[in-house]
Amino acid sequence: MSNKQAARALGISVRTVTVHVSNLLRKTGSASRTEAALWAVRHRLPARQG
Repeated sequence: MSNKQAARALGISVRTVTVHVSNLLRKTGSASRTEAALWAVRHRLPARQG
């Protein structure tokens, strides 16, 4: 999902999504959203159901 799509789905600004994604990448040590998703799978985090 793009930042714009996520913002629209969550009812928040694109800038807020960008900040959250950046924080998530930093905290997981990931270089991309794909890497962060793999991190979540490895750590057995539940998937968000939309």
